[in-house]
Amino acid sequence: MTWDELYNFFGIRDFIYYISSPQLQDMLFPVKLVFAVFAMFFLVAVIYFMINSSWLQYKFLEDVTEFFSWQAYGAREISKQWNRIKKKIESGAEADYKLAIIDADDLLAEILEERGFEGKDFEETIKKAGNLIAPILNDLLAARKIRNSIVYDPNYKISVEQAKKILETYEFAVNNIGSA
Repeated sequence: MTWDELYNFFGIRDFIYYISSPQLQDMLFPVKLVFAVFAMFFLVAVIYFMINSSWLQYKFLEDVTEFFSWQAYGAREISKQWNRIKKKIESGAEADYKLAIIDADDLLAEILEERGFEGKDFEETIKKAGNLIAPILNDLLAARKIRNSIVYDPNYKISVEQAKKILETYEFAVNNIGSA
């Protein structure tokens, strides 16, 4: 069977002739006009909202920043926050050690949330981070217990060596998750 015979058998040729006939096209002109107006309206709306939205600007800024700094977007801000935390440990005051640990925990929680690791509690959240913090998971859970002791027990005592070790644990986690 040839193509011409198939066209005639299924009536495809007649259908094509019908839909391309000038009479039908004249009848459908108002409908085409309405759809063209809607298409233009929605095209203009999309362009307007893309220009006025900060999403494109944010994505462009993120890409440009990563390209020129050779770092993940936001890594510089994380580094600044981490340096502020480290300065607290250098003060020599126990209250500053405690505050540094609390701030480090808050920074880690913020980074986990930004990277999409969420859970019902801290333990579940860090376990979702998986291989990024696997080597220090137990140390991180222990650091979190000490952080909770600091928060809920104002008389909790901590040494500078212990605080530095806890901050090293948090720093490892922040660096691995922040750069992912």
